[in-house]
Amino acid sequence: MTKKAIIVGAGLVGSLWAVFLARRGYQVKVFERRPDMRKAGYKGGRSINLAMSVRGWKAIEQAGIREKIEQVAIPMPGRMMHAVSGDLTYQPYGKEGEAIYSVSRGGLNLELLNIAATFPNVEFYFEHRCAEVDLQNPTITFEDLTTGEIKMEEAPLIFAADGAFSAVRYALQRTDRFNYTQKYLDHGYKELTIPPGPDGQHQLKINALHIWPRGNFMLIALPNADGSFTCTLFLPFEGEVSFERLHTDAEVLEFFKTYFPDTLALIPTLVQDFQQNPTSSLVTVHCNPWQWQNRILLLGDAAHAIVPFYGQGMNAGFEDCTILDSLYNELEGDWSRIIPRFAAQRVHDGNAIAELAQRNFIEMRDLVGDPKFLLRKKIAAHLHAKYPDFLPVYSMVTFSNTPYHVALREDDRQNELFREILDLENVEQEWDGEAVENVFRGGY
Repeated sequence: MTKKAIIVGAGLVGSLWAVFLARRGYQVKVFERRPDMRKAGYKGGRSINLAMSVRGWKAIEQAGIREKIEQVAIPMPGRMMHAVSGDLTYQPYGKEGEAIYSVSRGGLNLELLNIAATFPNVEFYFEHRCAEVDLQNPTITFEDLTTGEIKMEEAPLIFAADGAFSAVRYALQRTDRFNYTQKYLDHGYKELTIPPGPDGQHQLKINALHIWPRGNFMLIALPNADGSFTCTLFLPFEGEVSFERLHTDAEVLEFFKTYFPDTLALIPTLVQDFQQNPTSSLVTVHCNPWQWQNRILLLGDAAHAIVPFYGQGMNAGFEDCTILDSLYNELEGDWSRIIPRFAAQRVHDGNAIAELAQRNFIEMRDLVGDPKFLLRKKIAAHLHAKYPDFLPVYSMVTFSNTPYHVALREDDRQNELFREILDLENVEQEWDGEAVENVFRGGY
């Protein structure tokens, strides 16, 4: 019997999952509302660069395509903080040899599409809108946006990887006892670009994630292979310092001169880019259940869209693929057991990484320049070196495959521990002393 599956969405998770299924011998049809980016070409403007970490690499490796993806990834072992004064402070993310990797969302998506298309059992249908999901019968209907033709497909197995505003999830939302919430941040984001220097080289340190933390807002920059940096400004929509106050060219220039003066010489098209590129919103999605009748399953952002401040959105979506693939082995390809098991277990991790991402936003914009925060990082690194079983939460999330819900529980525990440690007398001078050890041993 032919094994068939339909994937809705040809973004990062949909394209990667197509590779996993194709390797299992499935006939896979992938439907995508947008045009084929392999023909249209990728255009920037509203895409935050991605930070590939251990979970993402595990999925890429399990799919057998790590070597190809490594060619377009740039290691970032730490973050570089830019003060208003221009002073730089570097913080390593983990131990020697540990790094996150900057990848272009569009570039990675193109690579995954090209890899998936090499399988003869994968077919892509672009500019096809999901028009109806039949929840009583195993069919799904698409509209060809170029011709207007309506196509009904047999769909005994549907994987919805169609993003935060998933059409498949919308169908499930109308069923009884389906829980759904979405919450927008008060902040939006706008993409800017630091072009390569005259010699084609990067104008900032290449192997770092650059952050300009400014309290309630921030600018970040991630390196690209062509010598450029993709910058993202995160700023409130409304308020004293906000997007609503930046309309004229003069207002934009004055804003950057005040808060990010060292970027003016780096972004020659700053005003033009700011005025032309869209201001986009940031949403967190919670829903449950993630599946319907053991034959429809939500994956990636369709199930657990999160804000980008832990760099885990893509990594979490890719980890969905890894876990599903492992369950396929464990449960011998029986989707009637795989789908409910995955959905019941994974929802806790989806909720946990959403919370961790919200917390990390505060860390990035408010705390990275705070002396107490820097001291905490130094003490955590010292404790990890002395007690290898003690893993800072950032390392747990980024450099291990520890379930997200375990990392969240550990974050609560470590926050309490460091509150006690940082209250110690003379801790600034005696951060590696006996008093810190005593608190640590008492709390761990």
